Amino acid sequence: MITEQVTIEAPKGPMRAHLARLDEKPRPAVIVLEGVYGFDDEIQRITDQVASSGYVGLAIDYLRGGEASRVFNTKDVCEDVAAARDWLNGRPYVHHGKIATWGFGFGGTAAFLASSLAGLAASIAFYGQSIARPIPGTDGKPALDEIQTVRVPLLLVFGGHDEQIGHTEIATIRERLTALHAPFEIEVYPEVGHSFFREDLGTIATRQIADAWGRVQSFLRRSFA
Repeated sequence: MITEQVTIEAPKGPMRAHLARLDEKPRPAVIVLEGVYGFDDEIQRITDQVASSGYVGLAIDYLRGGEASRVFNTKDVCEDVAAARDWLNGRPYVHHGKIATWGFGFGGTAAFLASSLAGLAASIAFYGQSIARPIPGTDGKPALDEIQTVRVPLLLVFGGHDEQIGHTEIATIRERLTALHAPFEIEVYPEVGHSFFREDLGTIATRQIADAWGRVQSFLRRSFA
């Protein structure tokens, strides 16, 4: 596997990124979006896992080392994802236009917001805790109120025991997306909580992790077809 650290220029300023790919063959790409844990080894591990499945993986540090609840801004997030999209489209090893996003926690909210951008193929949000309610520490609106159009298929994954996202919020997300006639899938794993996909938390959710990863791969194959 080929991995490297790169810098992407965006309107808010330079943004570091972790790039992973198998070879120089043109492939679809997935932009991986960090959550409250930041641009850490785990988010880079997931990016490498994406690449091992035959995609180009690109994790972007859109938080730029800051605390999510202090620096998360809808306009900036969408501009950063758009900058990563354009950067990938300029690489010879990326299939132009076949780019998805996959985010975790606040990154899941970022992926949800990115579903309103042109030029993407899909968005995946794992336990995005500010989709149906404002981001803590800000006066912003929920992500549901920030977008008027969902341009790409959405896969939304939650834990049934998530202490940060209640069943009422998930129901609200389902209702609003249905009203928008958005193409979406929601999967709730009843036995697990927030951040269940992280392998560095000593999780016992191995079955749910494996199932969710299989679901992501199937969703990407369909979205990139």
